[in-house]
Amino acid sequence: MAKLAASQMKSAIFSRCKILGVNFGDCSDSLFSVSFDSSILDFASFAGKKMLKTSFKNSSLRNADFSECDLSGSLFMNCDLDNAVFNKTILKEADFRTAINFNIDPENNNIRKAKFSLNGLAGLLNKYNLTID
Repeated sequence: MAKLAASQMKSAIFSRCKILGVNFGDCSDSLFSVSFDSSILDFASFAGKKMLKTSFKNSSLRNADFSECDLSGSLFMNCDLDNAVFNKTILKEADFRTAINFNIDPENNNIRKAKFSLNGLAGLLNKYNLTID
């Protein structure tokens, strides 16, 4: 719950951190660049941030908010995205192949050339209330 208003994060690396409910959207946009490894980022908000090629590895992003972010080319390797919000998010060429529990509406987000595994396809079809076995 730290307050980051007007903070600058240039090439900030968070490893093995527990960062709950932090609003990264309040950080200065100037040179904003972060990466996360083996961290807990539950309830974090990245709303409105431009985060090209951001690396999220082995992390929990449960209930995180990525609304209106530009996550083009980002990596979500072995991440739990349970109840994470993707609303009008740019996910071009993002890699979700090993991510779990995501729910992304392809009609409400730009997912052109994004990467998904066959096991993750259900996360793109949830709004249609289909049964996939």
